[in-house]
Amino acid sequence: MRALFQIGAYGAIVSLLAGCVSSPRYTFSQPPTDESDVQQSGIEEGMASYYADEFNGRHTSNGEIYDMHKLTAAHRTLPFNTKVRVTNTQSGKAVVVRINDRGPFKDNRIIDVSLAAAKALELIGTGTAPVRLQVLEFGDSTSPVKR
Repeated sequence: MRALFQIGAYGAIVSLLAGCVSSPRYTFSQPPTDESDVQQSGIEEGMASYYADEFNGRHTSNGEIYDMHKLTAAHRTLPFNTKVRVTNTQSGKAVVVRINDRGPFKDNRIIDVSLAAAKALELIGTGTAPVRLQVLEFGDSTSPVKR
């Protein structure tokens, strides 16, 4: 009887915890331990997108509150607080952003920038654009901020 109670209790705990999964934007995953090409060369090219209203005021992966009016961005592997120059290779427009989030979560994208950065890069009309990332200063933190 006691064994059945323990199994039932464990099952209830597992069921409760299964419902506590974060949305993909706010995962607290660590970047890979091996250095990526961008970390070795400081340059990466690919597609950029932006995120704004839906996420404004929510926590980013490093624990900050996302402010779409600041020059920030999400990158899959660069350490938090890394400063990156993002250049729209079609328009030549460039902006410096600070990495404070993880993403993007679409395979063909390398960075998600804030609304403010998207405006500076002229991404608003198209939503995406080919970009070149150049690391200006690597961040000092790869772990989330404690809340």
